Amino acid sequence: MTTSTYTVTGMTCGHCAASVTEEISELAGVENVDVVVETGAVTVTSAGPLDPAAVQAAVEEAGYALA
Repeated sequence: MTTSTYTVTGMTCGHCAASVTEEISELAGVENVDVVVETGAVTVTSAGPLDPAAVQAAVEEAGYALA
């Protein structure tokens, strides 16, 4: 298992968190996504290391950006 933490900017509510969680969860190998809206912290647990470009693309697809 690999745990990675990212900072996502622009999230303001639970719907924002749900959108980011949904998009990142679709990446291969992702087991769990934990989002803290107040800080923008997104912790992703996956079977192995994730491609940073894939995570960035998922966040952008949800309408947000990595810090």
